[in-house]
Amino acid sequence: MEPVVIVLALDTSTPAVTAGLVRRDDMTVLAERVTVDARAHAERLTPNVLAALADAGLAMVDLDAVVVGCGPGPFTGLRAGMATAAAYAHALGIPVRGVCSLDAIGVRTTGDTLVVTDARRREVYWARYRDGVRTEGPAVDAPAGVDPGPATAVAGSPEHAALFDLPLREPAHPTPAGLVAAVPDWSQRPQPLVALYLRRPDAKPLQAPR
Repeated sequence: MEPVVIVLALDTSTPAVTAGLVRRDDMTVLAERVTVDARAHAERLTPNVLAALADAGLAMVDLDAVVVGCGPGPFTGLRAGMATAAAYAHALGIPVRGVCSLDAIGVRTTGDTLVVTDARRREVYWARYRDGVRTEGPAVDAPAGVDPGPATAVAGSPEHAALFDLPLREPAHPTPAGLVAAVPDWSQRPQPLVALYLRRPDAKPLQAPR
């Protein structure tokens, strides 16, 4: 019998600060805490983790793996989630796996689905899926420049999904179960975490005086 594996799932790629505990063998969500606040990723993530652990009656030492959404998303939010995930994994001596945050939304959709999230600057991050498998993207564009292709529905940020003439599907943001399901192959060695920014950071280094 496969041992029970408890996964801590984190995502800070959208305004939702998400922490949840998922039993990998049957994808049962044991607990989750979500705070929607685009300016509180760093402040809310650890409290949400501790609250989810308390809700599930678990402790840090009960965790077997960490999964974190690596974007696409804004620089500051992604950095908070990925740094926290890496720190937990290092301290506990457990593996950490990064996944595309859009996959955590699209992985459980059926048919042809467009997934969009807020990229700010009047743009969206997007990808297309067929029965939960990504077929195009991720990319960042103005909504008018996104080709829905064969999509018959749109998921993700409701505000931005409303810009497309398609029926809206859940979820609105990456979920703990979606993050765990987005791991393509648990038998493979975890790869280093790489953030999907899709654009350069707004901050630029100062030029040295001549």
